[in-house]
Amino acid sequence: MSNNSPTRQGGCTCGHVRYQISSDPLIVHACHCRGCQQNSGSAFAINALYEADRVVLLAGEVEKITVPTPSGTGQDITRCAKCKVAVWSHYNMGGLRERIKFLRVGTLDNPDQMPPDVHIYTCSKQPWVVLPKADQSVDEFYEYEQTWSAQSRARLAKLKAAAGM
Repeated sequence: MSNNSPTRQGGCTCGHVRYQISSDPLIVHACHCRGCQQNSGSAFAINALYEADRVVLLAGEVEKITVPTPSGTGQDITRCAKCKVAVWSHYNMGGLRERIKFLRVGTLDNPDQMPPDVHIYTCSKQPWVVLPKADQSVDEFYEYEQTWSAQSRARLAKLKAAAGM
């Protein structure tokens, strides 16, 4: 997705919740941790990370629930109030919990346009999941300097500065 690309939209299964994004994500994760497997009911979760203000709720009501995570900080999952589909989450990512939304890529109208930039927590991926050799993957988590683009690191620095970090 480039800065000149059209605005993207997405929503839940029943159509009650609709949202819009108009920029590139900071990064797209395919997370293979046991928590994502359990919370998604699948082999992994694919999340596009955005500054919270870049994901605009256009329609519908959402509700937030907090579920436990292996780190102990919990994950706040935002779901459609009607069909309960998860549309985004907040994690305690370096103290930026409410400032970054982990948008569920599968809720985009065209999720094909956001393949993962990196596969994380592959140490617990399902053995039958075969990752493409060309894809970047790490056993657990990565180093930002080695994984995020310079532009995304600059956006992250702005978020930290706004949070007084």
